[in-house]
Amino acid sequence: MLTNRIYIVILFITTIISSCTKKNHPATSVKTTETTVVKKRKVVSTIPKVIIVNDKVAKRSVDGRYYYDLQGHRYWRNNKDGKYYLFHKSMFDDEDFKSPEQKQ
Repeated sequence: MLTNRIYIVILFITTIISSCTKKNHPATSVKTTETTVVKKRKVVSTIPKVIIVNDKVAKRSVDGRYYYDLQGHRYWRNNKDGKYYLFHKSMFDDEDFKSPEQKQ
C-alpha cells in the first residue's frame, strides 16, 4: 500500500513537471499576431513662413544682417517691416533683406 502511494505521488509530480514545460501556442493567437500591423504616424509640424522675434534674441551675421534659427530653419530679418522670413533664393535680389553695407 505504501508503494502504491509512492508511485501515485511520483506520477503526479512528473505530470505536473511535464505539463509546465510544454510550450503550447494556440493557432488563433499566431494568426492574429501576424496579421496585426502597427502603423506609426509621423508627426508633421508646420513650418511658419514668417515669425516675429525680438532683435535682442536674434543673432547677427558677419555682414550685419539679423537672423534667427528655429527648428533647424534659418529666418532672415526684413529691414522694411522687421519680421523674420524663412530663407528662400529670392532674398538675394530683394533690397529689404540686404545688409546695410550692401544697400549703398
